[in-house]
Amino acid sequence: MELLRYSAFTTDPQGGNPAGVVLDAGHLGADEMLRIAAEIGYSETAFVDGDRVRYFSPLAEVDFCGHATIATAVALAERFGAGPMRFRTNAGEIAVETVVVDGRVTATLTSAPARSRPATGTELDEVLGALRWDHADLDPEFPPHVAFAGNDHFVLAAATRERLAKLDYDFAALGDVMSRGGWTTVHLVWAGADGVFHARDPFPPGGVVEDAATGAAAAAFGGYLRAIGKLESGRFLVRQGEDMGRPSLLTVDVDERAGVRVTGNAVEMTSGA
Repeated sequence: MELLRYSAFTTDPQGGNPAGVVLDAGHLGADEMLRIAAEIGYSETAFVDGDRVRYFSPLAEVDFCGHATIATAVALAERFGAGPMRFRTNAGEIAVETVVVDGRVTATLTSAPARSRPATGTELDEVLGALRWDHADLDPEFPPHVAFAGNDHFVLAAATRERLAKLDYDFAALGDVMSRGGWTTVHLVWAGADGVFHARDPFPPGGVVEDAATGAAAAAFGGYLRAIGKLESGRFLVRQGEDMGRPSLLTVDVDERAGVRVTGNAVEMTSGA
């Protein structure tokens, strides 16, 4: 077994979202994987057994994780060569393309088929209450939804960048709402200029206050934009982690395919990074 530490959606070990990558993990049971993930303490750790990949937060197994997928793909490409890969996950088969650009590996995952539905009034009120937000804090151009691209994410758009920056939520209350809804993160976004969205992702079900980069949520958000008629086909960027000091950049492509493509880099970290 080989344990690696990578930060995804960045080229700087001090940025991005850290993920553990455990190679040759086929001999590990679920309890052992959960224990290792909790010891590592990152929001997600990927356990690799051939083309089978499982993801664990410090508290539970997660069906799919975008940033750990990017980290795993980059780690494998750096060791065995770039090219197409396919990972068998709990959310289905995930295709990943890796290429070397200017000496760095860039990875692109294609998510599970994306879908999105409007949030109910009760769901919205419970999320707002836990976030300590008001209806007036929301951008009416982007209605609240529950979006899926491997996991469910509650999508909520802030009216201002200032509202997004002031994230001070009730961890236990939001975790309870999310557990009942079956949502992996709450994907909070603000629509900036020139196709750039700023995002923050509370992740209490995983025991993490906030994710610095959430590839699965970015894919779900791409499906959401398609579902609400904001983007039938095209590319946008997601900037995440800036408010927690770990800036991340995710490139998202939406087209006629059911799945959404999310692209990023990853860099190996020292154990103390």
